[in-house]
Amino acid sequence: MDELHTADDRPPWDGLEGTERHAVCVAAAREGNRDALDVLVTELTPLLWHVARGQGLDRAAAEDVVQTVWLAFLKNIENINEPKALVGYLVVTTRREARRTWTPNKRETHLSDEFAEQLESDTGLPEDVTLLDDRDRRLWLAFGRLTTRCQELLRLTVLAGRAEYRAVAEALAMPHGSIGPTRGRCLTLLRNYLETEGGSR
Repeated sequence: MDELHTADDRPPWDGLEGTERHAVCVAAAREGNRDALDVLVTELTPLLWHVARGQGLDRAAAEDVVQTVWLAFLKNIENINEPKALVGYLVVTTRREARRTWTPNKRETHLSDEFAEQLESDTGLPEDVTLLDDRDRRLWLAFGRLTTRCQELLRLTVLAGRAEYRAVAEALAMPHGSIGPTRGRCLTLLRNYLETEGGSR
């Protein structure tokens, strides 16, 4: 009896993935289910945070934008006509809010630590600030030569990870199976550009 009760108590999104999971969570959140909202926030915030960062915002500004986006989502949750398109809606809203918030003095001059760590480096001790700054400068120049599509894909997949490729595919309107290969090509291109900027070491 206890096992049956436990099974019956499973949340409706349990075992679902991607757009189906998001749609069920939206429906449950509309009915006041706080757990459903927590699932959405936990799973999609990293993606939205990186979208905001990709618009040139620093960490603090990106966090403010993401918070604003979630507040707007709560305010308009009853008006979301296509719950299965939630990721696209949130990504578009995040881009718009980030662009509204962005000012030149908020733009970072270096790549984030998360992104810089994706490329191998034989740089010396961490305290060698000069070498680190030079590496970041060259990496940023190389990154800036990529297409906007590659830049956004790399930013999203660096933080989201392979487990979230489905959400990234939805956000960028790309086939799920093409995310990994495209990411690989973009990284290869980035390394090639980096070599022309003076190497990755």
